[in-house]
Amino acid sequence: MGRRRIGFQPPRHPSRSGEHVRELTGGELGLRTPKQKALPNQPERLAWDIPDDDPCLIRVLSLFQDGFGGVILSGPPGTSKTWYAEQIAAKLVGGEAERARFLQFHPSYQYEDFVEGYVPEKAGRFKLQDKHLLIMCKAARRLAPKLCVLVIDELSRCDPSRVFGEALTYLEMRKREQKFKLASGTELSMPMNLRFLATMNPLDRGVDEVDAAMERRFAKIEMKPDEAKLAQFLSRNRMDEGLAGRVIAFFRYLQKTQNPECRVGHSYFINARDEATLRRLWDHQLKFYLEKALRLNPQDMEDIERNWEAIFLVQEPKPE
Repeated sequence: MGRRRIGFQPPRHPSRSGEHVRELTGGELGLRTPKQKALPNQPERLAWDIPDDDPCLIRVLSLFQDGFGGVILSGPPGTSKTWYAEQIAAKLVGGEAERARFLQFHPSYQYEDFVEGYVPEKAGRFKLQDKHLLIMCKAARRLAPKLCVLVIDELSRCDPSRVFGEALTYLEMRKREQKFKLASGTELSMPMNLRFLATMNPLDRGVDEVDAAMERRFAKIEMKPDEAKLAQFLSRNRMDEGLAGRVIAFFRYLQKTQNPECRVGHSYFINARDEATLRRLWDHQLKFYLEKALRLNPQDMEDIERNWEAIFLVQEPKPE
């Protein structure tokens, strides 16, 4: 997809003609991260393909303009949350890697992993070390007034109140630049030019704590399974029109199920091309996810399996 620009245009990398081996890009390999391998003696760059008129991008920009210091992309698995967070961050920083940072929360994540913590040195000594938040705060001050972005994937996998600690209060834009002290005594203030982008599955454990701690500090965008994006994937992959229509019908059926965990997103089908790839998708991913969601409702799982198998049942034309 071509990259249209409004306002900024990152420099293109110089040609690497003359080499015997062509270096593949992340996009050519099917990787969704915006990180691009740096060329020799060149700073690392971030690439993006999201167009300027993308509705999600426009909503994020509008929320930042409304005074929110962070935005959470919230939705079930497969709704492109991580892709959007990475793409929007890369675009906001104009491809400058030092202005963006990407990390993922997990159940054992702690304050010492995110803000600051003591790390061992030689002779049994310990040194206080900056972690992700402090690193980005210092980078934002050094690079001001340029915008910097910290991307947190899977925000609801842990308790953000515990991980952010004292800094949680100062995520609000009206409290930026107010000095406060961390548990170690380190003095800190949140820069005005630092923004946060996060993703979360609202059904993940710990989401209640996320809502209570951040409902006034982060705005939320609901990311829903998108039938139009599914159709776009199948068309791009040149799937037979009849088969694609039946896949879309199954997808539509899942969105109407009573159990919200069954409403999988469009990205599950991003590589579906034909019956063989659909069979593998079911046998090695979808079946396991849905069986877990419906472990207490075997009858519902049987209904879903029948609807899935209907994708492959093509009625013979009636004789005239």
